[in-house]
Amino acid sequence: MNNIKSKMKPAFARLDGGLFSTAQKADVGDVAERMQSQGVALMSWADPFMPDPSIPDHVLQAAADALKGGFPAHYTMPIGSPELKRLIADRTERLYGLKLDPNRNIIINPGSDNGLIFAMFPWINPGDEVMVHDPSYPSNFLNPELLGGVTVKVPTYAEDDYHLRIEEYEKRLTNRTKMVLLTNPNNPTGVAYTREELELLAAFCIKNDLICVVDQAFEDTVFSENAMVCMAQISGMWERTVTVCSVSKGMGLSGFRVGWTYADDTIMDTYYGAAVNIQGATSTLAQMAVMSAFQDDSFIQTYMEKYDRRRKYAWKLFNSIPGVSMKMPEAGFFVWIDVSLLGDSSEVVSYLVSEARVSVNDGKFYGEQGNGHLRLIDGCYWNDEDSFAAMDRMAEAFRKLAEKKGLL
Repeated sequence: MNNIKSKMKPAFARLDGGLFSTAQKADVGDVAERMQSQGVALMSWADPFMPDPSIPDHVLQAAADALKGGFPAHYTMPIGSPELKRLIADRTERLYGLKLDPNRNIIINPGSDNGLIFAMFPWINPGDEVMVHDPSYPSNFLNPELLGGVTVKVPTYAEDDYHLRIEEYEKRLTNRTKMVLLTNPNNPTGVAYTREELELLAAFCIKNDLICVVDQAFEDTVFSENAMVCMAQISGMWERTVTVCSVSKGMGLSGFRVGWTYADDTIMDTYYGAAVNIQGATSTLAQMAVMSAFQDDSFIQTYMEKYDRRRKYAWKLFNSIPGVSMKMPEAGFFVWIDVSLLGDSSEVVSYLVSEARVSVNDGKFYGEQGNGHLRLIDGCYWNDEDSFAAMDRMAEAFRKLAEKKGLL
């Protein structure tokens, strides 16, 4: 086995899929299934309302009608359904004023995870450096390395509420820097980046001739006191920005695995040419079903009202416990909790599973700045009461730990 592993690319050889050891990450191996079977609340999975049924009625009806029609037995083109792409173009213009040509600027992906690594494929040669803000989505750190590149972590800080410091990018720039990879809104910190800081980052990209790949999976989850700003709409950035989106988060349709990417047609021509080789065709049934979500997305407002109640509940609850703190999220259905005064975050995660029967994410997986933090998905469960009950169990466990640490 070791001999076989030695033949792999280093980034792949380091991966642990949980077949030969006990994996810690909830989205690796069968960790999540084992926890669920033991009655643990899985609040570490960014899948809205899991495990409860939550498909909007009109989307459910569209899926049923598509199946009855029989067409989902067949492929769409690897670039995606033209009808769905037209709906996406209409929505993007409504949200950001960007006028996309459905036939030249959009490609449908089987989920944004696939879309993100596909977006990077044409650009990254061995040794090319990709700048990734820290904390960030774990795949952002791994994907460049899987492609043979080098991930350069750019720290953001709690004292700035995890907003960007452009000087941190400037001092890490080298002649190998090829790309800036951005998740906006940020997962796990819940930051929605402002126009001012994105304009500074845009100027940095333009000055240094960098490509910017932006993960906007959480674009529909920005709370009303903040604004969602799209990097591609900033002057000078359309020609060098690749934007990746999804129905998984804001629309809560994670299991349908439908995402999309938009970019200038010079860039998109390459994605169209490679689509069949890298991603194949996205599920025909899923594409037909989610069209109805684009035609009527009013259900998102109901979801946002739930997330708003839950972030406020979490903020009040956890900030009342000595040794625990969190900032009010600007977006998302998760909260980023500082437990550094309670001990090592990995130990706290294990403690919560045993003491509170709740699984959360270890902040260490989200970058070096994630040490001492936890990511809690407060968007789990359809009913607020179920989410609140799990958070209450966590709070009680935190209090017991704080008492042991002499913080009470």
